[in-house]
Amino acid sequence: MDTPAKILLVEDSPSLVRTYVAQLEKGGHVVETAVTISEAQQKRARSTPDCVLMDLQLPDGNGLDLLQSWSELEIDLPVVVITANGSMSSAIDAMRAGACDFLVKPFGAERLLTTVANAVDKARLARTVERLVTTAPKAGVGEMIGSSKAMQAVYQTLEMSAASDASVFIQGESGTGKELAARALHKLSNRAKGPFVALNCGAMARDLLESELFGHIKGAFTGATSDRAGAAATADGGTLFLDEICEMDIELQTKLLRFIQLGEYRRVGEDKARVANIRFVCATNQHPEQAVRDGRFREDLFYRLHVLPVYMPPLRERNGDLIELADALLAKAIEKEGSSVEGFAPDASAAIASHAWPGNVRELENTIRRLVVLCPGKEITADMVHAAIGQSTVVAPAGAPIETPPAFAGGSPVNTPVFPDMEDTRPLWEIERDAIEGTISRCDGNIQLAARKLEISPSTIYRKREGWDRKASA
Repeated sequence: MDTPAKILLVEDSPSLVRTYVAQLEKGGHVVETAVTISEAQQKRARSTPDCVLMDLQLPDGNGLDLLQSWSELEIDLPVVVITANGSMSSAIDAMRAGACDFLVKPFGAERLLTTVANAVDKARLARTVERLVTTAPKAGVGEMIGSSKAMQAVYQTLEMSAASDASVFIQGESGTGKELAARALHKLSNRAKGPFVALNCGAMARDLLESELFGHIKGAFTGATSDRAGAAATADGGTLFLDEICEMDIELQTKLLRFIQLGEYRRVGEDKARVANIRFVCATNQHPEQAVRDGRFREDLFYRLHVLPVYMPPLRERNGDLIELADALLAKAIEKEGSSVEGFAPDASAAIASHAWPGNVRELENTIRRLVVLCPGKEITADMVHAAIGQSTVVAPAGAPIETPPAFAGGSPVNTPVFPDMEDTRPLWEIERDAIEGTISRCDGNIQLAARKLEISPSTIYRKREGWDRKASA
């Protein structure tokens, strides 16, 4: 944050007031102080601050009461609450009441300035995105493609978030491009020359993930034959992308929270604290609030990471983007494969537009690459598209021979429908079930490995199995 902010400090301890004011003014901010809730109300009414920094325990009441009154009056202010060590429940209550962040005593000047800057940046970002909704549409940002209104909101949010070091929380279904968004954010930021490190929290066991995240020292566990730097050290000065964050083991979440709060971590088996300057970007295809309610995701970690939210829309919400995406992905696949394919036939584009694409952009990209590799001529037809889509969803049982789809048999396409006998057509959920269960079988029942092969999270498989059981018993 380059522009100085107006800060309203609500604190009744004279010594702490002097300390915080000195630190904030040294950071270039203009500070006004209040010692009671009543005085804070009066000063906010006279001049709207860019951020409120407030202790919860005040002479005339609890700061939560002030937060709730502002929320009821729809007064939109970024509020950072200050709480004593061991009073995390109060901080979480404050976040529920509308605070955007919290500080736990004691904290240093750098932590104070960073937290205030993040709060101000988030509020300014929200206002700027609202103003930019009528600007000329962009064709894409980074490797993302699409001119729909849904994607314009993504581009604007990423561009405005890039100038901040605040944590970014990306939500979206599998295959919507969450990692592409994280990479685009990194390239737009002032950390672009630093490293971008991606870590999938759902693809590894807890002990392995802790080592991958923080590193380990020689002898820390069986097989640790030498010291190893983890993602925390590798990403120093850059961006750390934690994909499928809701899959992280709850005990490891505690260590991650400390790392985010203090900027310090310890390698596995080591007592020495190490420091890293990292911007955190995380992503999930789940509903994190439900994961919090289920006890699988720490509420304080969620609030610490969920500073700048980004929503990646599924293809079904990206009106007008599908054919634009298909054309771009076709050109990319042709170049990568060195193919002589020249393009889609008109009926092929119609076939692409008629498919639901539940796997979103990832499914579309994989299908188009399959089409390019298997196309025997210069043009991709609708029959080829239907066959490729059928091949992507129907998986043969383990050990069974895989037949070549009719549209690619021999040296030229054949106008044979994917389902020549409509009596054999099955519900989509059964086809999906066979695809996933077939993969699990070929992975000898290893769901973690099957999830990686399918490019989904293990929790998705468990949820789908529950849904299949319900459908089968209905």
